[in-house]
Amino acid sequence: VEAAATAKLQPAIRIALKSDRNEAIDAVTTATLAELAEKFPAQEKQIKEAVRSLTKKLVRKRVVDEGIRIDGRGPADLRPVSAEVGLISTAHGTGLFQRGETQVLNVLTMAMPKMNQMIDSITPETSKRYMHDYNMAPWANGETGRVGTPKRREIGHGALAERALFPVVPSQEKFAYTLRLVSEVLSSNGSTSMASVCASSLSLMDAGVPIVAPVAGIAMGLIFDQGKYTALTDILGAEDAFGDMDFKVAGTADAVTALQLDTKIEGIPSDVLAKALQQAKEARLKILGVMNAAINAPRATVNESAPKIVTFTIPLDKVGEVIGPKGKVINTIQQETGAEINVSDDGATGIITIGSPDNSKVEDAKARILAIVDPPTAELGAVYTGRVVNTAAFGAFVNILPGRDGLVHISKLGNGQRVARVEDVLNIGDEVQVRVDDIDDRGKVSLSLIGPDGEVIKGSAGGSSGDGERGPRPERNDRPRSNDRPRSNDRGGRNDRNDRPRSNDRNDRPRNDRNDRPRSNDRSTPSDAVSVSFEEEFDRDLRNDQ
Repeated sequence: VEAAATAKLQPAIRIALKSDRNEAIDAVTTATLAELAEKFPAQEKQIKEAVRSLTKKLVRKRVVDEGIRIDGRGPADLRPVSAEVGLISTAHGTGLFQRGETQVLNVLTMAMPKMNQMIDSITPETSKRYMHDYNMAPWANGETGRVGTPKRREIGHGALAERALFPVVPSQEKFAYTLRLVSEVLSSNGSTSMASVCASSLSLMDAGVPIVAPVAGIAMGLIFDQGKYTALTDILGAEDAFGDMDFKVAGTADAVTALQLDTKIEGIPSDVLAKALQQAKEARLKILGVMNAAINAPRATVNESAPKIVTFTIPLDKVGEVIGPKGKVINTIQQETGAEINVSDDGATGIITIGSPDNSKVEDAKARILAIVDPPTAELGAVYTGRVVNTAAFGAFVNILPGRDGLVHISKLGNGQRVARVEDVLNIGDEVQVRVDDIDDRGKVSLSLIGPDGEVIKGSAGGSSGDGERGPRPERNDRPRSNDRPRSNDRGGRNDRNDRPRSNDRNDRPRNDRNDRPRSNDRSTPSDAVSVSFEEEFDRDLRNDQ
């Protein structure tokens, strides 16, 4: 095979374009099979493997002897690099990175913290807010194939790119968004995982995520032949297959954030690895320069289509008031403002996160929550327009100010007539005008209902007692005045009492057996005792008014 194919393979391995080079090598393989078919019948598989081994040998020998790689680059040379941002308007951030024939598009979207990925594993981590997915369809290599669930390669590349970027992503306390990044490989010829790192960094800055610094990645290779080590920068797919090392390095201009090393030889000298790291840094700085030309810093604000999120803390004991019974309060705020609200706590304080594409909705929801936490004080005698938020057997609760409810007693709802049920007059959601009658020491507010004519409904002037207006009291002229009562001087003298026995003479009087007396526990209510209910008293007052 070597004698038949070497001369034909020499020009084929010098072709820079991947597709053209593969076609040329396939043509050499076909010609070699035809030439050796008669001499080695039924050994087609072995001949193909021999051609591949010969190709690998020639590629490695050229690099070691001449210092020239498949596409004509030197060992430390970088392929042409380009970077773009803002390609997809519907996404919150996009970055397109290309290095040679390798091209990756990264798309970023942001959401509220409630969209964090829940993790059910043995690790202490229960959720994840920064997620990176790596996809490479068969057409990225000019092939047809089934697109199904992610394989180990896709999962591993996505995890590597995620870890490379995570150290520069701000914490959720500083930047409350959940971040979802998807890297789509559009064309592949080596180092797509590191291209995903570069594209992710671009999309993060395009989305306005305040990352610490941009991150770039590079894949290093190594060829060990004839006792000589040659480190290769920015390896091609063929150099990955024919080489002895795949060393991925990602980081900022000042630090390394991720490393991954795969080797095919037993051990690598430390000085060789150090040289590879130095070459990787030089390449990384060049790539960062190209990326900075596209976008040199995160945008000042998040994308217009992204939700605007604010986070603030409240006292822990106020969390229940913000949520309300069965979530009624927070759901009402979300429905009326159109903003999404997330409530959590860290054990010491409550954490409120509000998000909406419209910043005015965010501010409106925040103002309402702060009013619940520190509600304004109602003014005595003031008239408010409120909404009925709850009803009970004794009255209706009306929200008159953010975080401030008052009670309209059932006795103030009938306009002079008895009301059997509060719901006969008011229902939850009704908008009414009320007047503040009283505010007790605990801050509870008593209200009166205002009629359509702007006047307090009859029977409301009595305040919180619940009594209606009473008619004039009957004249008391027939009743004896206290001045007409007999004075003590008219009661007769004390000398007339000499005939009464003194206490010392009581021994002569028989004393009843005390056992015959009823015990206190045996006393019963007299049969003629009357218990007056609230309704009966209210009816009597109405009759007096008539």
